[in-house]
Amino acid sequence: MDALDRVVKPKTKRAKRFLEKREPKLNENTKNAMLIKGGNANLTVTKVLKDIYAVKKPFAVLYKRKNITRPFEDQTSLEFFSKKSDCSLFLFGSHNKKRPNNLIIGRMFDYHVLDMIELGVEKFVSLKDIKNSKCPEGTKPMLIFAGDMFDVNEEYKRLKSLLIDFFRGPTVPNIRLAGLEYVLHFTAVDGKIYMRSYKVLLKKSGCKIPRIELEEMGPSLDLVMRRTHLASDDLCKLSLKQPKGLKPKKKKNISHDALGTTYGQIHMQKQDLSKLQTRKMKGLRKRPAEKSAEDGGATPKKSKSA
Repeated sequence: MDALDRVVKPKTKRAKRFLEKREPKLNENTKNAMLIKGGNANLTVTKVLKDIYAVKKPFAVLYKRKNITRPFEDQTSLEFFSKKSDCSLFLFGSHNKKRPNNLIIGRMFDYHVLDMIELGVEKFVSLKDIKNSKCPEGTKPMLIFAGDMFDVNEEYKRLKSLLIDFFRGPTVPNIRLAGLEYVLHFTAVDGKIYMRSYKVLLKKSGCKIPRIELEEMGPSLDLVMRRTHLASDDLCKLSLKQPKGLKPKKKKNISHDALGTTYGQIHMQKQDLSKLQTRKMKGLRKRPAEKSAEDGGATPKKSKSA
């Protein structure tokens, strides 16, 4: 049995908080990512990992030591690091003659590798190379995907889902305009994926709505897809399954349309419409002749008094 799989009784309050944080919850914590350097990583891969770590902070863990492992051949070391650091996302960087400047991005399910995609870095511009102001740490980015491949190709669809999972950050209930200051743009064209990051500048426009300009901030990556390890449809469906506590309870006789309008069905007793009170109008009053016809004859006239 693995040391991390055994039932561990915490001896300190810090260990108890760590174990409670790692327990399953109805509303899961923000996903953390671990960035691991391979045994033969070069300077370019090291800079890429550092820049992605700067973008992802504080929901990331950067391993500075080199780890000799091959994720597509043996995944046990990734699963060990995932349990140790409580991370469900990973980015592994390596470099060799066959696959230079190599990045492997992936995610875990139940501390086992769900899917991972290998990407090659063809061009890289770091954060320090672009001399502009940067966004503060922990800024939630806006993600934009351009290109038909993200909607047509199955591998690119899974890559889009993986990138959203990796960079989305914490779930927030409200959004303020001043907080929308960071954009990550991914473009898929001619078999390549271009990653660009911009800072949003709100300029004066003479009205309430400001004029928006984008200023490149870095990092900038030109990527090409290499190998893939995708989970089966059944396993992917199992990983997306929601617990019963999060599912909304179904209410009787209430339905919703596509626009979100609520419709309710009311059950009432049978009504007697003959006793229904309608609006009284002068034009609908009965004349004396109609009243006498209903009574069965003309009413006798009153004799004048002498």
